[in-house]
Amino acid sequence: MDERKSNNEPDSSLAIRAAWLHYVGGLTQAAVAKRLGLTSVKVHRLISKAVAEGAVKVSIDGSITECVKLENQLIERFGLSQCIVAPNLGEEGIPLKALGQAGASYLRSVLSTQSNITIGLALGRALAAVVHQLPKLETSGIRFVSLLGGLTRDYSINRDDVLHWIAAKTGAPAYTMPVPLLANSVEDRVVLLNQKGVKDVFSMANDADIKFIGIGTVAQTAQLVSSGPIKPEEIIEIARAGAVGEVMGHFYDENGHIIETSLSARMLSVSLEGHKGDVIAVSGGEEKVEAIRAALKGGLLTGLITDELTARAILTVE
Repeated sequence: MDERKSNNEPDSSLAIRAAWLHYVGGLTQAAVAKRLGLTSVKVHRLISKAVAEGAVKVSIDGSITECVKLENQLIERFGLSQCIVAPNLGEEGIPLKALGQAGASYLRSVLSTQSNITIGLALGRALAAVVHQLPKLETSGIRFVSLLGGLTRDYSINRDDVLHWIAAKTGAPAYTMPVPLLANSVEDRVVLLNQKGVKDVFSMANDADIKFIGIGTVAQTAQLVSSGPIKPEEIIEIARAGAVGEVMGHFYDENGHIIETSLSARMLSVSLEGHKGDVIAVSGGEEKVEAIRAALKGGLLTGLITDELTARAILTVE
């Protein structure tokens, strides 16, 4: 059957057709291109579009024994309620593909089995990878809320993109934190928190049933520095004070104890005092090992989603 007439289809329909031929029909992308009368580049883009929009769902039964063993060791050592260790995919730097797949699988399970809950979202590349891998699905009574201020010094940077993406994929309402991460002064922070809309969102975020977060470092390349909220000289000061990691805008030392810095009194993010619901971190990569281990030692997390190499590195040091 000659399917070249498919050239006239809209890209959304054509993407599904290309993905079907490739994944179900078993055709190579070159063969799909020939079948549809398209270029290989066009077919690659169409299939990538179908994957990104959640039209392609991959299901693999069974578990990897070594990863399960690492999960159990992390749960036992750090008193976690849950842990997912993704297999090593040979990625360089932060293993975003592995973290994205594992995080999306966990989040999809939550969204498919629970209702009438609030899920708080922080920020970071790993969380963006999770939402990117999440397929479109229907939810019941779910709402999402930002866990920290979303405006940066560079107002061209929208750090609430992850929140918007997940709302679009699930149809669930999403509430952004309409304030900067850092107030100009302690007095400004008080004023902002007393604004009715802001106060309501902060209360919702603090009481979220699940807080889905990333873990940051105190390196010059940390996202809070590169995206603008924190200046390079400020992160240097924080590192000198003994900080090794950051969660939701809060910095902590090698034992997971929160460090009071010159920024602490101006920070607009949810509290870390006590656990209201689960706090699940999605993080991995060599540069994050020290920060993840410290957060676990300090009991800042109830759950962790990481990759195989990072899990081994965390467990190596007593």
